[in-house]
Amino acid sequence: MKRPLLSLLLFLGTAGAYAQDAVSYQMPPKAMADLLLAKPTPSVSIDSKAEWMLLSERNTYPSVEELARPELRIAGMRINPANFSLSRQSFVNNFTLQNIKTGKTFPITGLPSPLLAGTFSRSPDEHKIAFTQVNAKTVDLYVIDIATKKAMKVNKHPLNVVLNSGIVWADNNTLLYRVISKPASMAPQAPAAPKGPTVQQSLGKASPSATYEDLIKNPYDEQLFAFYGTSQLVKNKGGVETPIGKPAIYSSVQLSPDKQFMLVRTINKPFSYLVTAGGFPSTVYITDMTGKVYKQLAQLPSSEATPSGYDNTQNIPRSFDWRDDEPATITWAHPLDSGLIKKKVDYHDVVYELNSPFKGEPKELFKTEYRFRGITWGNDKLALVNQGMRSKQINRVSTFNTSTGKLETLYERSQTDAYNNPGTPVMSRNKYGRDVIQTTDNGTKILMNNPTGASKNGDLPFLAKFDLNSKKNEIIWRCEPGHYESVVDVIDADKLVLLTRRESQTEVPNYYIKNLVLRMADVPVTHFTNPYPQLEGVSKEKIHYKRADGVDLTGDLYLPKGYSKEKDGPLPVLIWAYPAEYNSADDAAQVRGSKDRFTLIGGGSPIFFVTQGYAILNNAEMPIVAKEGKKPNDNFVEQLQLNAEAAINKLADMGVGDRNRIAVGGHSYGAFMTANLLAHTNLFKAGLAESGAYNRTLTPFGFQNEERTYWQDPKLYYDMSPFSFADKIKTPILLIHGEADDNPGTFPINSERLFAAIKGLGGTVRFVYLPYEAHGYRGKENLLHKLWEQYTWMEKYVKNAK
Repeated sequence: MKRPLLSLLLFLGTAGAYAQDAVSYQMPPKAMADLLLAKPTPSVSIDSKAEWMLLSERNTYPSVEELARPELRIAGMRINPANFSLSRQSFVNNFTLQNIKTGKTFPITGLPSPLLAGTFSRSPDEHKIAFTQVNAKTVDLYVIDIATKKAMKVNKHPLNVVLNSGIVWADNNTLLYRVISKPASMAPQAPAAPKGPTVQQSLGKASPSATYEDLIKNPYDEQLFAFYGTSQLVKNKGGVETPIGKPAIYSSVQLSPDKQFMLVRTINKPFSYLVTAGGFPSTVYITDMTGKVYKQLAQLPSSEATPSGYDNTQNIPRSFDWRDDEPATITWAHPLDSGLIKKKVDYHDVVYELNSPFKGEPKELFKTEYRFRGITWGNDKLALVNQGMRSKQINRVSTFNTSTGKLETLYERSQTDAYNNPGTPVMSRNKYGRDVIQTTDNGTKILMNNPTGASKNGDLPFLAKFDLNSKKNEIIWRCEPGHYESVVDVIDADKLVLLTRRESQTEVPNYYIKNLVLRMADVPVTHFTNPYPQLEGVSKEKIHYKRADGVDLTGDLYLPKGYSKEKDGPLPVLIWAYPAEYNSADDAAQVRGSKDRFTLIGGGSPIFFVTQGYAILNNAEMPIVAKEGKKPNDNFVEQLQLNAEAAINKLADMGVGDRNRIAVGGHSYGAFMTANLLAHTNLFKAGLAESGAYNRTLTPFGFQNEERTYWQDPKLYYDMSPFSFADKIKTPILLIHGEADDNPGTFPINSERLFAAIKGLGGTVRFVYLPYEAHGYRGKENLLHKLWEQYTWMEKYVKNAK
């Protein structure tokens, strides 16, 4: 393999030597590399009549050279300054059409080469498909005509998709989108020297902020954001582009169901230095189709002033949206508690509506006892209202009679109670072409699809009918054990014709048409083959075990091909996990996942190591459970240890895991877990930590599912920070971090400082800084090298541990 000139910067620390080396890219063992580079099966999109299927093929991973191309990191975004698009995208590299009835596949002519397609959207009659094509210096818009199997470029001016792709079909021949207002060559030039210092201030009003990356830092960044964010909305009919309104920084444009009005949100100055573009000051208003403003709905301030704590919100209107069941009616919510959820009030939110022509006072629809989360519209008598409280892990769904205004609880459950999740409503198109709730049995029931279907026997997806009167959910179809099959779409709600996706441990996911009424044999729609032949023979089992305090746990155990514990004995083990918080021990004990799923390999998977003679316990449950009126994290470290001990004991008792040769690893919060386990236990021989946060004082206004601030409980922040106990980390730990990490809280300085601390205290540590990588790693060379680093670490400190 030809290696790029770019090297990795590695900080190397061992017990007797400390050095900083420039190391060229390395390759892991061939079996691991082949798994990573295997071509994935295509993505599938099927029209509502199950007549035409669009197959989208993607390359596996971009090269590091592609990641290294210029980008602007401003306002929480990463922008390609050459073409007015985001710099880090995954592209479709080929489209094909397949007629489902005949099974015949058709190539599409006229596609650009190379194809780098972003988002796509079907026309209302589903006879056309529009998609964006991202070129080196422009973004174009193409339309595929399904009848002719041809693609054609339709835009005259380059698109601006920095804030949103914004492709909207107004009708079968008319598209709305945004184009650039000025060419990239007119971008503001960086000043030779600043005109003065960058100054921020606060005048006594609390403004807690999350720890966002890539924020605006100076006046020049402000100029760049304004330049690249500004676009011109246009209407394209028959290839003719007509401007709508004036150029602005459009964050969203939503067409009314009757296609007569637009709900528009534009971003205003002053731009914030503390929050991302989504939290900048904005104006929400309604226009006609020429851009004429009919009604200004709100002038919204920066989100900087949002009170800290879950379920708190600003004391301003929010959640503006169109009703899907009426021609042109706007709805929105407003807090009744001044945005403070702990205020003792009967109702926390009120929801209003305003009909066209948007004059007069808004009408109150209903009030919610919890924080309002959204509405799913149905017909003239039915809508579903979602409300809840994240702090208490509560979710409530209510029926709303749109004629009488009656709001009635349909069900309420803990958000972490997967067993009692009834699913989500199946949708169908109404006369406006909007997706609304599909009712059955003369409007007395709604179809509910649960693509997970958690149960004591593992995930078994189901389709159900929810009786609106008895409030009971009757399952009418459920996946059979031995396979994992979920409903992708309901093609015909009356005849119960379904599109499903079916897989097993040995069968790659494929799509089928299933008829529940006629009970005919399932009709296969796709015939994808196994992209990972090297995993054939690898065994997978969902194991069940119990931790010392009685909480039931599970994990997915993978064992190498041909392994026999009688002949081969206990294996070296990699445990890979990600902690989760629960208010209920019963919810924490629920079985999650399925042993019958086909193993799909991504760059962050630990399964690569099963090809190298390791047992892998993937998705090892690490629940953190609230105890005796306390919050989950009050016993975080102790519960991590209980979880780890239970997993190790189970593997040892099964005779497949050598308790003296076990490593633990994870990504992000899983890396945080890994460092904590190495700091507080002697259970492991090594740790693999990817892009973690190790010093919680760097996220002082809360983290993960912890809403208390540092100043409310400084001891909690200290005790949960593995950095505080770096002197206790004597187990070899491999730290990996993307140098362009964009995730709130996991700043690269976390790994830098933990490495420096362990190194300075005499621990065994290695730090790998992956160039140009964000929180999720994408570069082909970086991923291959990451596997080599981890494989080398595991071989030295785990498999061949003394």
